[in-house]
Formats: sequence, structure tokens, C-alpha cells
Amino acid sequence: MNNHEIDYKLYGDDMQFVEVELDPRETVVAEAGSLMMMEDGIEMETIFGDGSNNSGGGFMGKLMGAGKRIITGESLFMTTFTNIGSGKKHVSFAAPYPGKIIPVDLSQHDGKIICQKDAFLAAAKGVTVGVEFQRRLGVGFFGGEGFIMQKLEGDGMAFVHAGGTIIEKTLNPGETLRVDTGCLVAMTRDVDYDIEMVKGIKTALFGGEGLFFATLKGPGKVWIQSLPFSRLASRVFAAAPQTPGGSKDEGSIAGGLFNMLGGK
Repeated sequence: MNNHEIDYKLYGDDMQFVEVELDPRETVVAEAGSLMMMEDGIEMETIFGDGSNNSGGGFMGKLMGAGKRIITGESLFMTTFTNIGSGKKHVSFAAPYPGKIIPVDLSQHDGKIICQKDAFLAAAKGVTVGVEFQRRLGVGFFGGEGFIMQKLEGDGMAFVHAGGTIIEKTLNPGETLRVDTGCLVAMTRDVDYDIEMVKGIKTALFGGEGLFFATLKGPGKVWIQSLPFSRLASRVFAAAPQTPGGSKDEGSIAGGLFNMLGGK
């Protein structure tokens, strides 16, 4: 094993957090800002990149690792949490929005999975968080995630977060699954990922599902989310008041309450 072996436990349902158990000198690497709580005896350190040894030696290697994270839209820094005590210690990381945390043992998936850019939450030290470029123009322009996705490589545990409910599907050789482009969370290295245009002009223009969807062809395993964060954000924005003073209904309710309480 090149990665640290860590134990974990998931808590919650729709607003989950993961508690990682660290033996003495074990380390977990997490996305900056994802810490929820940690016990005494755990040392926290901010680092460039993902803390793995796969990006080369010296300062330039670390700088390249950090640069890859900028390309994927992540923070320049990551945080390591190391148990410097003599007994087992626990550190917890929270999901950034409603959804599920997916524990993935990379050793069971040929040492690599490909996921959407903001999916990574935490991992055992030694897991590499890199860049996966999409080679097809259609995927790059219309795939919802652009040309760049994240790749997680190693042989340890990694924790990925996505919105809503998550379903894991295993595709047989040649089996194809069509999904909304924003609903793809992660896939194993052998899955063939492409973009297909919706057939029929009426369906494309008035179906409400966009002009394109992703086609995933097996063999391999894929993880699909029911509520992409972009969809959640667009619904919240559409429902928000569009005037500085709030909506008309809000004003009417507030005025009615004021009158009931004897205001003039």
C-alpha cells in the first residue's frame, strides 16, 4: 500500500459528514474549508497540491501539483490532518451542500476514477488529485463539465461528494446509459464518455432537458446524482426576489402582521 490505510464512518442522510479514524502517524488530506471537527492530538497543516509524491520533487513539483488544482477550479491549497498522538484520533469533514458522500476504495477500481471538478472532499494521504482532459470536442463544449475533470489516483480511500441522491450503476461491456450532462458524478477509467444531441427539434427546444445528454458505455462503473449543484443554484436564483426591497408577497405579509400587532 502506497496510501495510508484509514477507517471511516458516515453520519447523516441528506447533510452528511464523514468521520475518519487515524492511527498514530496516519494522515488524511482534505479540501480546504471542509473541516467540521477534530480531536486533540491531530496536527493540521496547509500544503500545496494534494500532498502526494507523484508530482515530482522539490518546489517546482509542488507548484505543478497546485497549478493542476487551479485548472480544475479548486483552491490552491489543501490541508493535511495527522495523528501525532499515541492512540486513535478522529477528524470529521462535512459536505458543502445537501447530498451524499461516496466512499471509494481506489484499489478496487484499478487505482483511478474520474469525477466532476468539485466532487473531491477528502482522501488518505498518497491519493493524487489530478486533471483529466476530455479528448473529444463534443464532450468539451457540451458535456456540462467542459474539457477538464478531476482524476483521483492511488490505492487508498477517497471521499467524493455530490448532490441529492446517488446511484451506483455497473455497466456491462457495450451497455449504454444516457444521462443529463450535469448528473454525472464519477466513472471508472474504462467507461467510454461521449455527448449525444437530443433527437427531434420539438424535444430539443421544448423538452426542458437541454440539447445534449451524456452517453456512458461500459464496461465500468458510474455514479449518478439526482440534484446537480448547478440545477439547485438556478432554482434558488429564479425563486429569489428580483427587487432590493423583496417581493410583493413578502411586503404584503409583513404589512399584515404589522397591522395585526397594532402598528399605524
